Amino acid sequence: MDRIPSPIEQIHEPLFEEKGLKVWIKRDDLIHPHIMGNKWRKLKYNILHARETHRTGIVTFGGAYSNHIAATAAACAANQLESVGIIRGDELSPGSNPTLRFASDQGMKLRFVSRSDYRHLKENQDQLQMTYPDYLILPEGGTNQLAIRGCQEIWKEIDQPFDYVVTSVGTGGTMAGLLKEMSGKSKLIGISALKGNFIHSEFKKMLQHHDIPFENYELLDQWHFGGYGKVSDDLVAFINDTKKKINVLFDPIYTAKMYFAVTKLIETNYFPPNSKIVLIHTGGIQGIAGFIEKQEKNILL
Repeated sequence: MDRIPSPIEQIHEPLFEEKGLKVWIKRDDLIHPHIMGNKWRKLKYNILHARETHRTGIVTFGGAYSNHIAATAAACAANQLESVGIIRGDELSPGSNPTLRFASDQGMKLRFVSRSDYRHLKENQDQLQMTYPDYLILPEGGTNQLAIRGCQEIWKEIDQPFDYVVTSVGTGGTMAGLLKEMSGKSKLIGISALKGNFIHSEFKKMLQHHDIPFENYELLDQWHFGGYGKVSDDLVAFINDTKKKINVLFDPIYTAKMYFAVTKLIETNYFPPNSKIVLIHTGGIQGIAGFIEKQEKNILL
């Protein structure tokens, strides 16, 4: 069922041709129907580690609409592992939205906690380990050393030269994995989905922690549309228009903002003529149903 390596498809838009650019997209959203994109990459070696070390299952963290929660639940179910999700928001229930319903249906035990308790558990994982002694604990978003190793394989699968690689950025794990494997061979551009310039220092800390050289990258933070999880009507219209034009669906939290940023960079001549650019579609499609339900936005699936 896993589609590895994920395909690379060229995108044809009049704007790209006008600027003399060739643009491709690596379709990690097509890897797996439920464990898609960078979540599949991040979980691959963590699941393998949990099985090799005979863990009972995996405990991890997430919000009400977390792609990571949904993917972890599905990956654990597929690998005969138990799963526990520590969910931010004690007002929630397993039936609150499509993401939590899916995770619960996959067998994940959902533990709903207040936002203050959530922060405490994230910062005191030794206590959590005592409660779940035979479980592997993964951080929110799933980024750790094994996750970065999995994300390195995105670049290993790209079998042609590109001048630029563009990815969306949340925790930064995907970008870190790409940067480590690329070794400065192409310029890597990250489009942050989070509001604020703190992402720059956080990403540098991640690179230092994992001994990844600071080579040939740029992290851009001006296309967040108001912050994490914030989506405007204009962005929804952009998603729908893009789906009609190139038959690729982007999610409103991460990848749509990435593709929007790319079009603006191209319009303003950021990329020199004749550049070859590859975009990484990091998935996130499972979250659209919950977004539509909550925001009452009409995204064309």
